[in-house]
Amino acid sequence: MIPQKAEVILQSEIFNNFRCKMACDSLDIDINKKSVHHLKVDNINIPDDWSIGVIYGASGSGKTTLAKQLFGEDCFKTIMDENTPIINQFPKELSYEDCSSILNGIGLTSVVCWVRPVKTLSNGQRARAEAALLMTQSDAITIIDEWTSVVDRTVAKAMSHCVQKFARRQKKQIILLSCHYDIIEWVKPDWLIDCNKQQFFLPESEDFFFQRREQLEFTIREVGRGTWRYFSKYHYLSERLPGGKIYTFGLFHGDNQIGFQCFANYTPIRKGEVPIFHSNRTVIHPDYAGLGMGIQVINLTSEYMKNEYGYKIMAKFSSVPVFKAMIKQKCWKFLGEKRLMGSMKTGQTLARQGGFREHGIKTFHFEFTGFAVSGEVR
Repeated sequence: MIPQKAEVILQSEIFNNFRCKMACDSLDIDINKKSVHHLKVDNINIPDDWSIGVIYGASGSGKTTLAKQLFGEDCFKTIMDENTPIINQFPKELSYEDCSSILNGIGLTSVVCWVRPVKTLSNGQRARAEAALLMTQSDAITIIDEWTSVVDRTVAKAMSHCVQKFARRQKKQIILLSCHYDIIEWVKPDWLIDCNKQQFFLPESEDFFFQRREQLEFTIREVGRGTWRYFSKYHYLSERLPGGKIYTFGLFHGDNQIGFQCFANYTPIRKGEVPIFHSNRTVIHPDYAGLGMGIQVINLTSEYMKNEYGYKIMAKFSSVPVFKAMIKQKCWKFLGEKRLMGSMKTGQTLARQGGFREHGIKTFHFEFTGFAVSGEVR
């Protein structure tokens, strides 16, 4: 049973040495009063049916102590091994499909990030990995402290949007503790405890926590192929760009490139025939995963290639998450799936059986049919 009221008194040790006294006297501070913080929240009424809760407050406002009082002293767990890949830290009873579903769901979509030691991940990637790991534990409620405290604020919003989608889709119960108010309208919590105001809130409407959400603006621009080297390590398939004629695009947040997209021609261009270009090498930096930008980049650049050059645009993926996103798009026609075999060696002719991939990888094939209203790429 969760208590309906909570009271926290935080008191710090007082030092009376010469320098501390001089510092307090310089501003006429009563150090005895300033060393005590009193937090009291009444009328806590967490509903039975909820997915996301937030305990918000400035640093030192009592968020962590309050959470322990409401949910138990052992509600926080530091269980992640910095030297081990995150996918190897999930419970053994989970299947690979379960692990990949959780990691993709929390927005850690780069397979490369799954198999590298946790200590090599960025702050944003590490935060997502830890959240995913906590959700695999047997506890009914997952509590995450210092949510988005060490990441860029745009990344924080992407992470918060992603975690709330995952919690609601998977019917999880997650509590986020944060000192940043800017994430709240992206989390859309089912309940909120504000330690600054010392109040409990239930949303009275769909947009109750909506203030004036910053519109995150992204642009797509043509870029040189050299920018691929910054994104190749996050691609699930290849570190190399295709040979032959290619077009390359970048996704930008301000002046910061956060994504990459390529189109390549795999077949000879014959006079009188419409050239075919394939969409590939789509990468969104893992810190920005969860906003659905990957599929938008594919769609908008495909429309641009079709309208600007008159090309026929195709796509072939072996990534299941990309397939699940593509199959929902009205501007793409699903042509079917193939299990491609074969390999290519320098100086030899390939007995082609539909592709060059090894190990019989299943691939999903699409043709771009276009939008009713064109997108804009500059």
